Amino acid sequence: MSNGDLVDILLVEDNPEDGELTLRALRKANLANPIHVVEDGTEALDYLFGAGQEPGKGEPHHPKVVILDLKLPKVSGLDVLRRIKSDPATRTIPVVVLSSSREEPDIKTAYALGVNSYIVKPVDFEKFVEAVGTLGMYWLLLNQGLH
Repeated sequence: MSNGDLVDILLVEDNPEDGELTLRALRKANLANPIHVVEDGTEALDYLFGAGQEPGKGEPHHPKVVILDLKLPKVSGLDVLRRIKSDPATRTIPVVVLSSSREEPDIKTAYALGVNSYIVKPVDFEKFVEAVGTLGMYWLLLNQGLH
């Protein structure tokens, strides 16, 4: 077991305001699960697959769920999703896309790559809290995964 087993949620979000909004929404939904936040696709892949040169970063981490934005710097969210779902070690980790993109090609591609859920970020905070709370409750408490 790696120390990454202590993290239940990996949040991949490059916009600090959206990241803070997501964290507030999770707290408001009473989800106190440990959360690790990264700001780009490269950091997400390093975290999940154990790359990186800094101490403690060379170890792979397997959270219970990944909340993934699509529009990321360095490596796109779709490429992160593709890598997660193509590797036997991470394939069973549920991935929830939380994106402002309503573009049909993004949605179709995400599902073709194996995303578990695709949620478009609402602008209204209360709706956002409800959406994040519902996805958190489902993926962390109700869904019976292999982890």
